Amino acid sequence: MGEAMVARQLNTTPQQKKRLRILLAKPGLDGHDKAAKVIALLLRDAGFEVLYTGLHRTIDEIVNTAIQEDVDVIGLSIYSGIHVPASEELLKKLKEEGADDITVIVGGQIPPRDVKKLKDLGVAAVFPVGTRFEEIIDFLRKVK
Repeated sequence: MGEAMVARQLNTTPQQKKRLRILLAKPGLDGHDKAAKVIALLLRDAGFEVLYTGLHRTIDEIVNTAIQEDVDVIGLSIYSGIHVPASEELLKKLKEEGADDITVIVGGQIPPRDVKKLKDLGVAAVFPVGTRFEEIIDFLRKVK
């Protein structure tokens, strides 16, 4: 099988041989993870490699897992209202660890007024509740 054909099957370009590795994480005390699990399955079915950390993770746990697993993207799923401070702490910790090349995205219950705040912090994309799944896929296919 040719390289281009293999790349198409993996939803990548021939230059991007490895599948994008995405870590989905639920920081803090947020106990709602149904949407994160659905997104994880949909991303996997779209050809991405997905790791899900489960509930109640600290920022340190998320960053350590991301580095150990050599992920390309961290996706925070947040419904508890901590999206701005959690993103700020995550981005700071990634920089401290020399891993600020990992793309960070945030989804969940994000008020429209906070989207710009998150992007100003360095979050690459924000996907509030109701975002079409195709938008997420389109964004991720452009990463690295």
